Amino acid sequence: MRTRFAPSPTGPLHLGHAYSALLADDMARAAGGDFLLRIEDIDQGRARRHWEQQIFDDLHWLGLDWPTPVRRQSEHLADYAAALARLGDMGLVFPCSCKRRDIEAAAGAPQEGGARFGPDGRVYPGTCRHRARADRREGDALRLNMARALERLEEMPEVIETCPAHRGRHRLDPAWMCEQVGDVVLARPGWGASYHLAVTIDDAAQGIDTVVRGEDLFEASFIHVLLQGLLGLPVPVYHHHRLIRDDSGKRLAKRDDARAIAKYRAEGATPADIRRLVGLA
Repeated sequence: MRTRFAPSPTGPLHLGHAYSALLADDMARAAGGDFLLRIEDIDQGRARRHWEQQIFDDLHWLGLDWPTPVRRQSEHLADYAAALARLGDMGLVFPCSCKRRDIEAAAGAPQEGGARFGPDGRVYPGTCRHRARADRREGDALRLNMARALERLEEMPEVIETCPAHRGRHRLDPAWMCEQVGDVVLARPGWGASYHLAVTIDDAAQGIDTVVRGEDLFEASFIHVLLQGLLGLPVPVYHHHRLIRDDSGKRLAKRDDARAIAKYRAEGATPADIRRLVGLA
């Protein structure tokens, strides 16, 4: 088994991150496998090296170790560009100039039947789908033509899930993908790739065979197995674990500094205390 923890260096790690990293490491150790760390710094406008160093410090304090050097997304833009080129050569990519406000306005039109949200946010209405790949202009995103992409597959891939909440084999449903996911973004202006494309390429490049992450990303896994099928990449097993929530039931975010690992460290907590707090003791 080869697992990974893949944080973004845009803020402090909190208890939810601790749970995910510790669980991925525990699962790999129990299977005699490997635990890897990846830095998802594709958003260079928000990524900071001091947060990356804090990630290393917090994880080492928790007792985790990993092979070095770590994979940083910002150092592998050529990998994502090559994948985009392959998808483009298949006729599956189109440029999109729509801003968020344009998509919101289109979603509010009566003929759209109300708001629809999926794992890539509000479902894209297809405004720029007619545009050719070569028509990309500065500031355009690149999107996947979902209907065409599904037509390229000889067999619908499956999400193989091991976490109890979703355990089983979940075959990709073309109708759901078109209606509830839509034409997902593959590359954002200034980023080189979207999360969905980058994480798919990264997991294959690192030989990750068991993806351990929060259950809020379960639906996104259908996008990832689709891209794996299109690009001929291996399909890992997924384990979408429960989320760590605050007292009101809201999942933790990086703005929840009160739950930051560094704060617990400063107040004298031990790694064993953190394990107890997240239910891994």
